Amino acid sequence: QVQLVESGGGSVQAGGSLRLSCAASGYIYSRYRMGWFRQAPGKEREGVASITRDGTTRYADPVKGRFTISQDNAKRTLYLQMNSLKPEDTAMYYCAADARPHGLLRANDFGYWGQGTQVTVSS
Repeated sequence: QVQLVESGGGSVQAGGSLRLSCAASGYIYSRYRMGWFRQAPGKEREGVASITRDGTTRYADPVKGRFTISQDNAKRTLYLQMNSLKPEDTAMYYCAADARPHGLLRANDFGYWGQGTQVTVSS
């Protein structure tokens, strides 16, 4: 059974940084494509970044150049380094896993989800 547990969220001022972590268990981590998504109140869940088994990354335009997704297969952990945070980055951030090797940065393509961690950026 796939389990994903996010951590690292919090409150920060605009321009600050946070690093999110996602601990995975219950499946062969290195065989899955992983992603980060976020959802702000009243808005749809949107893709932030994804990383394939071989390390190929994809980013949503609003976060390009500011966020970095990475993974440590030995630790079965996914990361999201967020720099130069803006108030519009405020959202619940979710870790997700997809059993397929490639795909779009689209929530419907990911079958497994964590519970989320809140990120709040104040101006």
